[in-house]
Amino acid sequence: MPAREARPALTQLVGGQALASSPVYSGEIHARHETNLSFRVAGKIVARWVDAGARVKAGQALARLDAADAGLQANAAEAQFQQAEAEVKRFRELHHQGFVSQSALDAKETAFKAAAAQAGLTRNQSDYTTLRADRDGVVAAVLAEAGQVVVAGQTVLRLAQTGELEAEIALPEAQFAQHKVGDKAEVVVLAGDGAALPGYLRELAPINDPLSRTYPARVAFAAKPGQVALGMSARVRFMNPGMKPGLQAKTAEWLIPLSAVYQQGKQTAVWVVAADHSVSLRQVQVAAYRDAGAVITGGLHPGERIVSAGVHRLSEGEKILIIESVTNGSGAR
Repeated sequence: MPAREARPALTQLVGGQALASSPVYSGEIHARHETNLSFRVAGKIVARWVDAGARVKAGQALARLDAADAGLQANAAEAQFQQAEAEVKRFRELHHQGFVSQSALDAKETAFKAAAAQAGLTRNQSDYTTLRADRDGVVAAVLAEAGQVVVAGQTVLRLAQTGELEAEIALPEAQFAQHKVGDKAEVVVLAGDGAALPGYLRELAPINDPLSRTYPARVAFAAKPGQVALGMSARVRFMNPGMKPGLQAKTAEWLIPLSAVYQQGKQTAVWVVAADHSVSLRQVQVAAYRDAGAVITGGLHPGERIVSAGVHRLSEGEKILIIESVTNGSGAR
């Protein structure tokens, strides 16, 4: 009988890097509290004394509006207040001598109080033409320039307050249900010394982003002063029960396509390709099934070639025609 032709089969190599025992998410360092600073009155910005990245102290002047109109209003209100004060003093003396009625004095008292309130209001509005920092922090963004006319409440600067830091990440839909606020995590800042900083999941949005379909989350962590700067890139991993710190798992794990898994009764196996292109079935240990594939914790070694599709059409010892998988990735996440 003529020799049977080798069956074509998609294959791929087992990756050369271990898969972390839980997903690692990319993130960015932010301050826990970021405040949008704005003027409480409208006007034209005539000066801005800080730029993005500047460190500021509480009470420090950051920008100023043209205060000419506010100054005129304050002067007018002060003049009316002084006139009302003089009149109420005169009416009090006349009332004491019996020349004016109580009702006339009450009217002047009311006018005096109104003038005092108006003078205080205009003084406050004149002071509002200077924008000051309410906390110590770093200027994260500048959103208005000198010469620009702004309305009351329009954001001029964004201030990242000094203190607690957080890593902002995005959780895929498939991992959303696996996490809850308070979960332990570790953060590695890429520009740092590689040390894993302990943290926890402080905030998890209940609604996903409509564009990315991911759930914004914030992981709070502790760092020494000057160790981490705002805007740095970071990697975050959540700690499963019993997991030791460090972004690499102690036991090697491999991510293979779900189509490579061969279910043999209660045993899970894969077809391993030998040097002569023959295949043999080998049992493996599966730790978890994910959207991206099956996580294998035993039975495979880096550099081995496995059949990644069509596993139910093969037989023990059969020789195949190797076809490289289009993805042919490392198998590591």
